[in-house]
Amino acid sequence: MAMSYAGGCACGAIRFATTQQPIFQNHCQCLDCQKRSGTGHGSYLTFPHRSAMRITGMASEWRVTADSGHDKLHAFCPTCGSPVYLTFTAMPDIIAVHATALDDPSQFKPQALTYSMRGHPWDAIDPAVQQFERMAG
Repeated sequence: MAMSYAGGCACGAIRFATTQQPIFQNHCQCLDCQKRSGTGHGSYLTFPHRSAMRITGMASEWRVTADSGHDKLHAFCPTCGSPVYLTFTAMPDIIAVHATALDDPSQFKPQALTYSMRGHPWDAIDPAVQQFERMAG
């Protein structure tokens, strides 16, 4: 039986679910993730098929140019403000969800730390996690 991934925003107005498996799970220390999270990094599970992610509720979105030079669309709940998922203009088929938006955040198994060059000494990441100065390529 395939593992399913489900979650949503803090108030429950937005929900997502999928049975597909993540293709990448990472912590990211880019400046955008730091500013949006209010901490030293963001944590994400990336899935290969946006069309296979069932999303209910209406998210608000804002666009930002990432360190890579490509635009990302951040989806968040307009009621509680919780970040829920991201989509990418350069890779429109994929979708990334915030690890803490999962109903069971223990499903998150980080494979890499991206943009370690932007990290802060006070934001310690498990040294066993492979680190990349920029996005893993």
